[in-house]
Amino acid sequence: MAESTWPAEPLIVAAQRGDLDAVTALVSGSHPNVRKFAYSLCASPEDAEDAAQEALIILYRRIGMLRASGALASWMFRIVRNECLRRARLLPRGRTPLPDTGEAVMSAEDEVLERLEAARVARAIAALPADQRRVLIMRDIQGYSGRMAADALGLSPAAMKSRLHRARAALRHTLYPTPGGDDADH
Repeated sequence: MAESTWPAEPLIVAAQRGDLDAVTALVSGSHPNVRKFAYSLCASPEDAEDAAQEALIILYRRIGMLRASGALASWMFRIVRNECLRRARLLPRGRTPLPDTGEAVMSAEDEVLERLEAARVARAIAALPADQRRVLIMRDIQGYSGRMAADALGLSPAAMKSRLHRARAALRHTLYPTPGGDDADH
């Protein structure tokens, strides 16, 4: 599963220091993950490709602004999310995306509702505490195995599972609040 791994920390640190070869390798190594983020967040494949390209350009230009080398995935997720949201806001003035599935074309209302729901999910993920967000992104968005995610984050498998459970419960609570009060997820 080579596509799911982010570039190693020494490469990120070298890129932050301005090593042009490291920056180039970092952008190239981040591309598969950035595309995966974009395809999961954007309204159309075209927007996803454009958002991924824009995010990689920002990575290339601003890698020195990244505070912690371990925060690359979270930083890139925010950049892609913001770019997808920006493109979704521009969409009504421009074109309507066509689904790439060959099924019936969605109505304009359904497309808007789908984009709004994607934006709502992205906001809920972004609002999670950083430790929960990283685990959730690695497991549910990037498709890492539990062991790979735990190893990459320096956690025991039990700690990774606990954080993932808390992240999923928090998302469920945010996205689907129970009417009339608290639930057992606290």
